[in-house]
Amino acid sequence: MNDDNERAGSVPCFAHMLVDGHPVDPEAARDVARFRRAERTRLLAERRKLSSRERRAMAGELMRRLDEHVAVEAGTRIAVYWPIRGEPDLRDWMASADAAGARVLLPVVAEKEAPLVFRRWRPGCAMAPGVWNIPAPVDGEAEMPDTVIVPLLGIDESGYRLGNGGGYYDRTLVRLRPMPKIVGVGHAFCRMKTIFPMPWDVPMDSVILTDGAVFHR
Repeated sequence: MNDDNERAGSVPCFAHMLVDGHPVDPEAARDVARFRRAERTRLLAERRKLSSRERRAMAGELMRRLDEHVAVEAGTRIAVYWPIRGEPDLRDWMASADAAGARVLLPVVAEKEAPLVFRRWRPGCAMAPGVWNIPAPVDGEAEMPDTVIVPLLGIDESGYRLGNGGGYYDRTLVRLRPMPKIVGVGHAFCRMKTIFPMPWDVPMDSVILTDGAVFHR
């Protein structure tokens, strides 16, 4: 999921092309890809400015808001994420949800360009680096989440997410049935007017930011 190549950014110019089955104008797709790469660079630079103390405080605020807005019940399947590249660290919240009886899941990249699978995580479970060197549970069957908590690099006014560029979450979420509740979490500075959504982009149902702001679509 740490793939900075936008899917439609470097293809030959045809009248139309297909990306994940969607017809897309190639010139528009290249323009959007360039814009998103520039925004990723800008937003990652903002993340790097944060001190360790700021990161902990912001993650704490997110976890308090998650307690208010995400139902943690016995047997509920909640997919979270393992933090990379300065993403908010929610591992304490994951442990609390597990202790409360929820089934906490982590995304696993089984192979490049394929949809994610979700496996159960518990404190101390066996983990190993996946395709993109992100730790993931080694054992367990794939499970279908009821809620997916997704890290945001950017978020626009319509609830569309800017991620790391690999397209894994969009590729996965559009295929899940029934569709889970999708909750985006990120830093306050990740707000954007628009990411110029493409046909494959999946909007968040709710957004929680580190300044305490909460939005519902």
